[in-house]
Amino acid sequence: MTRHPRWIRRLLSDEDLDAIARAIQSAERRTSGEIRVHLERRVPRPADPLARARDVFARLGMHRTRERNSVLIYLAVRDRRLAIVGDEGIHARVGDDHWASVRDLMVEQLRSQRPREALLAAIAQTADVLQQHFPRRPDDTDELSDRVSTA
Repeated sequence: MTRHPRWIRRLLSDEDLDAIARAIQSAERRTSGEIRVHLERRVPRPADPLARARDVFARLGMHRTRERNSVLIYLAVRDRRLAIVGDEGIHARVGDDHWASVRDLMVEQLRSQRPREALLAAIAQTADVLQQHFPRRPDDTDELSDRVSTA
């Protein structure tokens, strides 16, 4: 088992991280879309959270999925900043308003000191919209890791 840095362990336990990975796996059984969660201690300066999330999205190769339907849920823990980035395939169908609603749901949960629930709710909302627009196909393969990534 990976030993995570203290800043992550203050927010999420190993059980929480495993639950998040299982939620992603479960979500992706319903859709051809891909979901990733990425945690960082802080947003590197001078980037804002959305710009940083776009950089992480590209670094993780999330733009290389077959249908361009991957979604990144980004959280800078110490800065209490987050962003949701959908690749062009899904973003063209749902737009900025949808990602803002996912973000708002997360903010509500995070303000209540419920980070696990915030991430699980974001994964569930993302899975629902991905399933609606990109249902799982018989030839679908898991293109990206389901584990939480960190920087």
